[in-house]
Formats: sequence, structure tokens, C-alpha cells
Amino acid sequence: MSPQRFQADWLSLADSFWQIARYILEDDAEAEDAVQDLYLKLWKNRDALEGIGNPKGYGITVLRNICLDRIRKRRKSVAAGGLEQEAEVPGNYDETIDAKERLAKVLDAIKSLPDRQRTVLMMRTVEGLSYEDISRRTGIPYLNLRVLLSQARRKLKNKAQ
Repeated sequence: MSPQRFQADWLSLADSFWQIARYILEDDAEAEDAVQDLYLKLWKNRDALEGIGNPKGYGITVLRNICLDRIRKRRKSVAAGGLEQEAEVPGNYDETIDAKERLAKVLDAIKSLPDRQRTVLMMRTVEGLSYEDISRRTGIPYLNLRVLLSQARRKLKNKAQ
């Protein structure tokens, strides 16, 4: 993969990746580090990225794993004697982990949606695009967009129950 293509496909997603990392890690600096780790990993494996049809979805999955690893490392620290001890983590750590697990389940449920439903849902909820903008980008008529969104939300709700 050329540097220009990498920049067009991947670096343009930096803001979205940072927002997701910030939500998971709840720390600006750590979110920046996680996104930096993501881009290092992606750059090292750039030749394998040619076949990725949905860079944003793939990047979110890799980023989520990086963030969860950082949370695990934050939780454990190695004492001088080599024994593991629980690190002090601000806030209620169990609630944070529960929220992260729920986010992982939601992301997995979104991945399981049909392509058109997933695309429309992501454009509307993540990117915050209007129905008109989505229709213009995808070529899907307004009423069909509403139906696709409704179906996608219903499927996600049913999976949550």
C-alpha cells in the first residue's frame, strides 16, 4: 500500500478513532497514545490492508483491542518482588469494564448487520449525517433510508434483549 493510499484510507479516520479511544479509555493523552499504537500497527502491516473493504470498521476493532489491553495493563502493576498487585484506578473499575464490554457487544452486533443497514446506521449515528447527505452519498432514496435505519435499530434492540 502506498503512503498516499494509506493516508487517504486510514489517516483520514484519525478523529473518529480518537473519539472512540477517548470514550473507552476516558483519558485524552492515553487515547492519543492508543491511536498512535493503532497507526503503528496498521503501518507495519500496510501490505495486508489492501483487502480491507471497511477500513473504519477494521480500525475500530483493532483500536478496541488496543484500548482493552491498555486497561488490563493499567489494572495490574508489577511490584519490585515480581508479584502482581492491583493498581489504583480512579472511579469504579467494575462499572468501567462493564461499559467497555457493552460497547464491544454493540460493535459486534453492528458488524453482524447487512452491509446497507450497517453503512446507513454508521453514517447517521457515528458521522451524524442528515438523511439528505446519506441519500446523496449512497444513492438510496430517503424513504428507503428510513426503513433501513429502522430495521437496523430493531435488529440491534433484539440482540440486546
